[in-house]
Amino acid sequence: MLPITRPTDIATASIVDLVGNTPLVRLRSVEARAGTGAEIWAKCEFANPGGSVKDRAARKMILDALADGRLAPGKTLIDSTSGNTGVAYSMIGAALGVPVTLVMPANVSAARKNITAAYGTEVIFSSELEGSDGAIRLVRQIVAETPEKWFFPDQYGNPSNPGAHYEGTGPEIVRQTGGRVTHFVTGIGTTGTLMGTGRFLKGHDPKIRVTAMQPDDALHGLEGLKHLPSSIVPAIWHPEGIVDDTIWMPTDEGWDMSEHLVHEEGLFVGHSSGGNVAAALRVAKQAGPGAVVVTVLCDRGDRYFAPLSWDRKQIY
Repeated sequence: MLPITRPTDIATASIVDLVGNTPLVRLRSVEARAGTGAEIWAKCEFANPGGSVKDRAARKMILDALADGRLAPGKTLIDSTSGNTGVAYSMIGAALGVPVTLVMPANVSAARKNITAAYGTEVIFSSELEGSDGAIRLVRQIVAETPEKWFFPDQYGNPSNPGAHYEGTGPEIVRQTGGRVTHFVTGIGTTGTLMGTGRFLKGHDPKIRVTAMQPDDALHGLEGLKHLPSSIVPAIWHPEGIVDDTIWMPTDEGWDMSEHLVHEEGLFVGHSSGGNVAAALRVAKQAGPGAVVVTVLCDRGDRYFAPLSWDRKQIY
C-alpha cells in the first residue's frame, strides 16, 4: 500500500490547508462479520479540522467563489444545512474573514448549534417539522428578498461540492488502497460525496462498483442523510453511469453498527457513519474474496451530544 500523508507531516499557514488527506482505516471486526474474505476500509473524515466530511465541499465552494468574484467583500455567505456543512462554513469563514449566516432546522443537535455559534456565525432556525427541506425553502426565500446581501453557495446545487470529492476523496482512496479498491459505498445527503468520488473511481476503473445508501423511510433517524423519494432532490444528483446499486438502510441497523464501531474498533462516530459501514458490510457479504470495499466515516459521535457550556458569564 502507498504511504498516506497525515496532518502531522504538514506545516501550514492556515487551517484551511489541512482539509483532506484523511486516513483510511481497516475494519477487521466488520470483516469478520462478513465472513467472506472481503476487505472493508473506512475513510476517517472526522479527521478533517472541522470534524466532518463536509469540510471538503465547504472549502472548495468558498475558495472557488472567492477566486471568481461571486464571494466579494461586503457579502455574507448564507446556506441551509443540517449541521456539518454549517460547522465547515463557520470554521473556514472564520479563518478567511468571511461572515456566515446559516439556516438550520430547529431540531439539529445542540452540539452543532453551539459549535457554529462559537465561530461567530448567525443562525436562523427553520421548522423542525420540515427537516432539511424546510431549511432549503427558507434560505431560498431569504436570498430572493435581498440578493445583493448574500453569497448563496447552495450546497445541493453547486458543482464545487462533488468537485471537491472528485479532486480529493477519490484520488486519495485509489492511492491509499494501492489501486485495489473494487467497491465504494456511502450514504447520500447533498449527494456530493457519492457523486464526486464515484465519478472519479468510475473514471479510474469502470469495473469499480458504486453503491448509494439511503434511509429506508422518510421519518428516519440517520441525521444528515436524505430519503430521496420524500425529499427535494439535489440538483447535483446525477446517478446515471455512476451509481450501480442502492441499499435502503433501517435506522436501527445504522445505530447498531455505530455501537459496534465504538465497542469493537474504538471508533466513536455518528449514526450516518454507522449506516455507511452497515451498507459496506452488506456489500462485502455479496462481493466475496478479493473485494476491497471502501466507505466513509462522516463525523464523530460527540457531535451529537450536548457539550458543556463555556459561556464566560458562567465560568467567571
